[in-house]
Amino acid sequence: MRSAFLLLLLGLLLPIATLSAQDNPNAGWQPVAEILQSAPTDGGGYVRFNLPRSDLSVRVGDVRLVTGMAMVSWAGFSGTPDSAMAMGDLVLTASELGPVVKELTTHGVAITAIHNHLEREIPQIVFVHFHADGSATDIAHRLDGALRLTGTPRPVSAPTPGLLTIDSTAVFETLGRRGRALGALAQVSVLLVSEPVTLHGAPVLPALVCNSPINIQQVTPTRAVATGDFAVTESQLQPLLKALADGGIIPIAVHSHLTGEEPRIYFVHFWGDASLADLLAGLRGALVAVRKPGATD
Repeated sequence: MRSAFLLLLLGLLLPIATLSAQDNPNAGWQPVAEILQSAPTDGGGYVRFNLPRSDLSVRVGDVRLVTGMAMVSWAGFSGTPDSAMAMGDLVLTASELGPVVKELTTHGVAITAIHNHLEREIPQIVFVHFHADGSATDIAHRLDGALRLTGTPRPVSAPTPGLLTIDSTAVFETLGRRGRALGALAQVSVLLVSEPVTLHGAPVLPALVCNSPINIQQVTPTRAVATGDFAVTESQLQPLLKALADGGIIPIAVHSHLTGEEPRIYFVHFWGDASLADLLAGLRGALVAVRKPGATD
């Protein structure tokens, strides 16, 4: 009788335990969160850890950029905690670059790109893109060693809610995508590469390797700035560059973030400085120019 009761109780508890795991898909990534000292977020099919460089005060011309515009290091994990692929980039000052590169390469983290995302910024900011495979906690420990050589504030604190000063409705409606907005900043992300992507011959999640983030900051009631990057294939590259130029948005750099990908992905970083309406019109023109039938977001 007692055995029957225990079996019945177990049968009632198992669905509850299963439901709890489904309700919290990031539960298995908590050890990574503890190592990186950042909460896991949904990256659109992968687990993302953001590490804002809120310690830096960066200006482009007369504009002081809010942290979310370009100064957020991040690490994205796909797969499982036991067998993961991690990619992302680290936002570094010039003095941090050498020690971080040495730390990453010493501990088996592949560096896939080192370059600028901005122009004329003070202080100079360098972006180091990385790739690693293996146990997620092992990768996190290796990244933690590099982060300790930087001024990255950790544990990462949740952003303080403030008065929304940018017309996020106009941003989301014009660009055709819902996104995030906080204070003077509005952000959306799109996926412009419609075909399957492989890395060294293995299928990878497009959202992890070739997402296109767009960041817009309201500077004054009549002025806004925009930065980010469009990830496109070779056939989309020239139409994109022409559309950006036609829309008054300056391409800052055309380069790679990856190694061994098929098809080849080009990342076009940009800078815009105009009224919000003009910026949005230029960005929408760029999206229209490169979108293919079947492309997703």
